[in-house]
Amino acid sequence: MRLLGLDIGDRRIGVALSDPEGLLASPLTTLERSESGSEFAAILELVRNCEVGCIVVGLPRSLSGRIGPQAKKVEEFIEALSRQTSVPVKTWDERFSTAAAEKALSAAGRRRKELKKRRDAAAAAIILQGYLDQLRLLEQAREEVGSEKEDRPFLHPDDAANRDCLR
Repeated sequence: MRLLGLDIGDRRIGVALSDPEGLLASPLTTLERSESGSEFAAILELVRNCEVGCIVVGLPRSLSGRIGPQAKKVEEFIEALSRQTSVPVKTWDERFSTAAAEKALSAAGRRRKELKKRRDAAAAAIILQGYLDQLRLLEQAREEVGSEKEDRPFLHPDDAANRDCLR
């Protein structure tokens, strides 16, 4: 199952896609936001065409972990997207993802103009990769303690909600 990663901004949405095994996230594209909401149709088309089983959206928490004004906008976007699809929509902490994307692109020798074009999709890939890595760690831990021990406490607060995104 593939997962789709989104980095929601006021003007653009970075999009990343995992491989079918859910191991590796890659930048896919950047969508422009519009008043008409055409970005929702574009996302849903990607979900259908790429056989996406889970959407992961970066949630821009403040450094203290609180939900600020930008995170509230993202939560509203998630609510609107969730009403339009049966595919689970999950959040992942996106703190520093854009800065990490800029640093990686700059280190790869990207020019400033090109960097700006690719930054949002690269940030979406960083968000999605973090989510995939966490799922893999949870699977490994579950295997170590035994999958029959379902009554054990979860290792991560979102674990119960993330079960439907496990392979």
